[in-house]
Amino acid sequence: MTRTVFGYCAALLLLTVVGCHRASTPPAGQVDAARLAAIASEPGEWLAAGRDGEGTYHSPLREINATNVSTLGYAWQYNLNTRRGLESTPLVVDGTMYVSAPFGHVYALDAKNGALRWHYDPEIDGQYGRYACCDAVNRGLAVWKGRVYIAALDGYLHAIDAATGHRLFKVDTLPARGPQHPYTITGAPVMAGDAVIIGAAGADFDGAPGYVGAWDATTGQARWRFYTVPRDPKDGPQTQAHLQRALPSWDARHDWSAGGGGTVWDGISYDPALGLVYVGTGNGAPYDIQKDGRTGGDDLYAASILAIRVQDGSLAWYYQATPGDAWDYDNTQKFILANLDIDGHPRKVLMQAAKNGFLYVLDRATGEVLAAHNYVYVDWTLGLDPITHRPRPNPAAQYTHTPRFIAPGMAGGHNWQPMSYSPTTGLVYIPALEAPMVYVESNQKGLLEGAFDVFGIFPEDYDPAGLKALLGPLPSLDHLAKNSQATHRSIGLLRAVEPKTGRVAWESVGATSWDGGVLSTAGNLVLQGDATGHLNVYTADHGQRLASLDIGTGILAAPMTYRIDGVQYVAVLAGYGGATGVAGVFPPQTAAAHFENQGRVIAFRLGGGATPKPPVVVVPPMPTPPASTADAATIDKGGALYQKYCARCHAMGYGMLPDLRRLTPEKHALLADIVLKGVFSARGMGRFDDVLNAKDVAALSAYFIAEAKKAQTADPHRAMPALAH
Repeated sequence: MTRTVFGYCAALLLLTVVGCHRASTPPAGQVDAARLAAIASEPGEWLAAGRDGEGTYHSPLREINATNVSTLGYAWQYNLNTRRGLESTPLVVDGTMYVSAPFGHVYALDAKNGALRWHYDPEIDGQYGRYACCDAVNRGLAVWKGRVYIAALDGYLHAIDAATGHRLFKVDTLPARGPQHPYTITGAPVMAGDAVIIGAAGADFDGAPGYVGAWDATTGQARWRFYTVPRDPKDGPQTQAHLQRALPSWDARHDWSAGGGGTVWDGISYDPALGLVYVGTGNGAPYDIQKDGRTGGDDLYAASILAIRVQDGSLAWYYQATPGDAWDYDNTQKFILANLDIDGHPRKVLMQAAKNGFLYVLDRATGEVLAAHNYVYVDWTLGLDPITHRPRPNPAAQYTHTPRFIAPGMAGGHNWQPMSYSPTTGLVYIPALEAPMVYVESNQKGLLEGAFDVFGIFPEDYDPAGLKALLGPLPSLDHLAKNSQATHRSIGLLRAVEPKTGRVAWESVGATSWDGGVLSTAGNLVLQGDATGHLNVYTADHGQRLASLDIGTGILAAPMTYRIDGVQYVAVLAGYGGATGVAGVFPPQTAAAHFENQGRVIAFRLGGGATPKPPVVVVPPMPTPPASTADAATIDKGGALYQKYCARCHAMGYGMLPDLRRLTPEKHALLADIVLKGVFSARGMGRFDDVLNAKDVAALSAYFIAEAKKAQTADPHRAMPALAH
């Protein structure tokens, strides 16, 4: 249901009696192509996800600068009423801040003081919370010609009146629905003229072939849908010319039941002068294309950068960064469009720090690779061919028959967190990861839900003894890494890189291995939040840390900045989660392990004060579980089902989602209704009656009770370690 809170005129009566001079206030959300192209004349606005149409995450504002940023402090905050991860960057248009939150909620706030103007609830189908690979996050919205566009988790595109928050249309963008088509949308829509461009996630689950599509911005009518990977040849000829050309690059014995992958879950840009939409595609599915004796192939167009003509949805050019991807090397990282001097000639380029560890600079008209340098340690390839820029295979990175230690790991050298480009310094600022993994092929198909049949294990988590029951005998880490120069622990870094040469100008070691996106400004500043709950400020030219604001909430999103009435503000969404929060307990060094993970929009200004922190976490003793007479076989069955269907979201410990050992007797009695009937679907807990039955639920309950009894004995109060920074 849509709820609105008006920030201008409380009622028609008030308008009549005292007047409300709306003529002096510009209509809400008035962004169009001309205004976006002329954004240099409006330095105080933030009109698109990366501020401008180029996605630079750079601001020309300089009131806050290297000489005075030490006085930066708290201005205001707004609580978004969520414990989920926050990954979007707000937009500010003519004094209104537009914020997207998990599942696709939208908030319009007064950017001067954080007062709520309206809130929009997309009323999602909670079943789709089940298919969210890495939390029910949302990475942004678009404001265009008086409307706000949001793509909700369940695949519906919403158009909202920017002034009132009223729904104008809601259209289904998914090509199919149901457990066989586990699509979700977590990315931000991109405006391309009078079209809205959006893709979907789902490559980590069986049955979700990738696509991107265009919808009419006025009516919501579908214009075209571009599939990124072929369909099973047994279903007939390919329906699009580019897929006919791609099919020979797929092994004839490919497991088409996995859908092919190549989803477009983030990383979309648009060049209006060229009329081209740029998309990055995700990993192929299943992960290991050589499993079961297959020889593999390039698997076009997975793990690629594509340029698509906005007029008709046809392919203009492509570059495949990781042919035959078997390492989960998505190319869905955000693009930056820029003008660079290459060999004495001005070139319109596209830049991306891809998950595979390479920073690419491509001509955005032709797809020509102008530069490609690794920005983290890479050993999945022996290097790129200097002419074709095709990766040369490294036999030591093939893990089908034996575990391998490979860099980067599945988290990538850079993930979804936005990087920034400063035209002043000529540097890109990358939230980088030196995070190799041990890749282990699982011979137990279905050990994990969907296409998760390859384990990627960070070196600090690699425990051969503890994994033996699950994966069999494993070699030691020292044995696997004896010829590798990769680090033996995951390290997060903020790296400033010269894109044409790959030269690292400076770097700062992060607080954790999973910190936030980046903002740069003309005030010679680079800002990045981290998982320990600090907003850190560096000089853009040399990387000297100037300030570190302690806010008590982990930051994943990129900060932004804007100006109202001559005052420059910095704002950021603070809320830990995403892949790290949902996949396990909150690490002890994170703020979320010590303070309640309350999702907030927080704004700062010069001369501000200390940021209020959320309440301190209090973890109560493990409750007494109900009695159980289940035998060992039933408990073991429940453990296997937990590993397959529950562990991806529900960790055994204090994390973002409930610890299932802590279920009360009442919740145990209700468990069948929760799991099989979806009574909690409004909270994002989907139903599992397509894969589980009543006996399975009883086994799960028995396993949760057994684990609760173990925890009562081993750690009844769970002492919290000290927060490190």
